[in-house]
Amino acid sequence: MTSETINSSGSCCGGSCGSGAPSALQIQAPGVTTVYKVSGMTCGHCEGAVSEEISALDGVTSVAAVAGTGEVTVISAAPLDEEAVRAAVDEAGYELVGRA
Repeated sequence: MTSETINSSGSCCGGSCGSGAPSALQIQAPGVTTVYKVSGMTCGHCEGAVSEEISALDGVTSVAAVAGTGEVTVISAAPLDEEAVRAAVDEAGYELVGRA
């Protein structure tokens, strides 16, 4: 995945590319499942940017972001530090609202 340039609206495309329909990705892996709410995601590129940053956190085994709902489901070996997740989401150019 390549780096995306985030525009001033907080998303990679300002909401102009995609319907915001939920992804068909289904997560089925062992571990701790946590669902977070992220603001600013509008399309598949946004989902990918957030997923890529969160996937880089230690212990994360699976990530599925859905722009249409703003939810990001994370499976990890152990509970994650919410500040680390917040920093990863911020690095992607979005805002972690909290747990869904």
